[in-house]
Amino acid sequence: MKKDVVIQWIKSEIILIVAAIAAIISSFFVPLSIEYINYIDIRTLSLLFCLMIIIAGIQKCGVFESLAQTLLSGKRSLRILQIILIIAPFFAAMLITNDVALITFVPFTISILQMAKEEKRIILVLVLQTIAANLGSMATPIGNPQNIYLCGFFKLDMMKFFVTMIPISLLSLIILGVFSILCKNRNIQIHFPEKLSISNKMELEVLLGLFILCLLTVFHVLPHLVLLFIVVGVIFFLDRELFKRVDYILLLTFVFFFIFAGNMSNLDSVRNVLQSWLEKDALMTSVLASQIFSNVPAAILLSNFTENAHDLLLGVNIGGLGTPIASLASLITIKFYLRSTHCKSKTFFLYFTILNFFILLILFLFVKFI
Repeated sequence: MKKDVVIQWIKSEIILIVAAIAAIISSFFVPLSIEYINYIDIRTLSLLFCLMIIIAGIQKCGVFESLAQTLLSGKRSLRILQIILIIAPFFAAMLITNDVALITFVPFTISILQMAKEEKRIILVLVLQTIAANLGSMATPIGNPQNIYLCGFFKLDMMKFFVTMIPISLLSLIILGVFSILCKNRNIQIHFPEKLSISNKMELEVLLGLFILCLLTVFHVLPHLVLLFIVVGVIFFLDRELFKRVDYILLLTFVFFFIFAGNMSNLDSVRNVLQSWLEKDALMTSVLASQIFSNVPAAILLSNFTENAHDLLLGVNIGGLGTPIASLASLITIKFYLRSTHCKSKTFFLYFTILNFFILLILFLFVKFI
């Protein structure tokens, strides 16, 4: 029994394990020193922690489930329902991150399409939802971890960030819009067994205030350590249970990747190879690295070898499409679907692979040649 639990934990936390192994192996080439502390980006970790605990609190208040129910209940045309299911995660991910958007919408989608007796659409809609969350999250500095990190690492001006990301985000929305209307239309009725509502509105107002402080930190108005002190203090008195909802595994994974990336940047042979690849084609290098390492660790690693923030930012964001591990958020959808009844894993991964690489190719060509 214990062996099964350990195996299950290893499978669920494989990214953490890989990051830890990479950090340990790299430490054999670069001896332990005080320099290791400088590898760790405290600003990124502070922002991630604060955002995770605030979003967890907002989620606990029932905001996302209540909003999703309001959008989806009642009499709907099947085409409108599909558009909402696919496009809503795109916009939600801009503020609540791609993983929270998928945690919110994927279970609803499975149950709603089952209620509507449209089980045959579940795979297509879930795959497009996942793509939508990954693409929507790239439109803002707080939409995903790699944006939080890169904005801090390169000290990106927010105007420059939005000028870089808005065109590709708009194209992504158009592509998703085209896919979302491709279905035979009919009227359907959706009824939820229980009406959900927002709870503890006073707590929600406080959490929204803390969220605004996070935005001020992203825009370099508020120091990150001040933000961390305020958030920890307020949450301690507001709802200490929220500390248990933070994904500390993700934070630890970041620490290991920071150590690995820092050590790699101190190896002349690695530095020369990566600098050469990035000088030739930073966009292609970051897209390919994302397919292998996932886009967050790819961003951390490659940022040490280039000053081309523009192409690196675009590359690791559109590079979230492609393989299942290109964006860790995609694994959330996969987990939910594989646990659902009557799942067809081969069909799911076929749709996932074809649509991800097809849209990735379109976005890559747009960024590269237009």
